[in-house]
Amino acid sequence: MATTHADAADAADTAAAEVDEATPMTQLPTEVSSPRAKLVYLYLATHGAVCEDNLCDGLSMKRISLYSILKTLREAGHVEKSDGRYALA
Repeated sequence: MATTHADAADAADTAAAEVDEATPMTQLPTEVSSPRAKLVYLYLATHGAVCEDNLCDGLSMKRISLYSILKTLREAGHVEKSDGRYALA
């Protein structure tokens, strides 16, 4: 039996749907409204526990700005600090 272009497209769609179901998406907490806080949150979601230097370099963000954002995220219970590294709570 010959495979048509439509059959190949259907198979690709099915494979994509299976990957989407198997790969959980990170949901931003609704109360995180600042674009920079969202950026920090998503960085931590994709990189795991990182030190301040990695956050500053990876996000091209000044340390003073980062401190304020991390403080807000920590007070809201979204981020925790352990052994000098920040991670999602």
